[in-house]
Amino acid sequence: MSLPRDCSRDEWPLKAYKNLDFLNSDDARNIRVLCEMTEPGLRFAEENIRDTIVLFGSARTIPVVEAKKNLEAVKSAIQDPKKPTSEEAKALHKAEVDMRSAPYYDAAVQLAEELTEWSMNLPESAKRRFFICSGGGPGIMEAANRGAHQAGGKSVGLGISLPFEQGVNEYIPEDLKFEFHYFFVRKYWFVLLAEALVAFPGGFGTLDELFETLTLIQTKKVEQKPPIVLFGSDFWNSVVDFDSLVKWGTISPEDVHLFKIIDTVEEARDYIIEKLTEKFLK
Repeated sequence: MSLPRDCSRDEWPLKAYKNLDFLNSDDARNIRVLCEMTEPGLRFAEENIRDTIVLFGSARTIPVVEAKKNLEAVKSAIQDPKKPTSEEAKALHKAEVDMRSAPYYDAAVQLAEELTEWSMNLPESAKRRFFICSGGGPGIMEAANRGAHQAGGKSVGLGISLPFEQGVNEYIPEDLKFEFHYFFVRKYWFVLLAEALVAFPGGFGTLDELFETLTLIQTKKVEQKPPIVLFGSDFWNSVVDFDSLVKWGTISPEDVHLFKIIDTVEEARDYIIEKLTEKFLK
């Protein structure tokens, strides 16, 4: 075996747990997975975090104020509104799509803020606190951590290393910032501590997280069913035809009751608080 990089003959033989070439090799993948399965739990214990409310959704969603500003800038830059160039049309389409989805960012901030305030104001006798948890990145994830931060509470950010669209947002306390390499381990930590989940409009990642969670509940791999909110009926009813899944017999009629589609922050907040109160606080 050749000497690892940055290792001199005087340092050899190197202990295996200090050998970075080995630890980053294919043969040590199981060790890296075990690290991601173990280390976060130690931090959660130190921070006394046992119960989370997970908010997830698109990393591309931006605040309403920013979306409006961008749309106005794009429109003003178009030379001939009746005949925009292909690049201008592309920029206009993106700005209009961003504007359409932007209210969900603001809603996620408000929902996270109000749920954090509720949790922080629970009496000492309740002996439970519920912390907002997100995927740690931008978009809806940032909105979730931002809302908790505005309420004066701490929140969790389970980040993931990606070639684009990721990076842990600024609203997460340092001790609760995570960056995972393995998606499946990240999802393990999402589900393990989640007492409620809210899915905002999102892409492949959001759909993956939602349907894996629903599958775990459907197959009773999750012992106690957490309340699941799909926020935004316009999005969810147009993207997923749950009734067709029932008609085709690929899910059971009762499976559509594993979640609730909701359109307002107030209804989502009250629904989650009601379910968590019934389950943990009575």
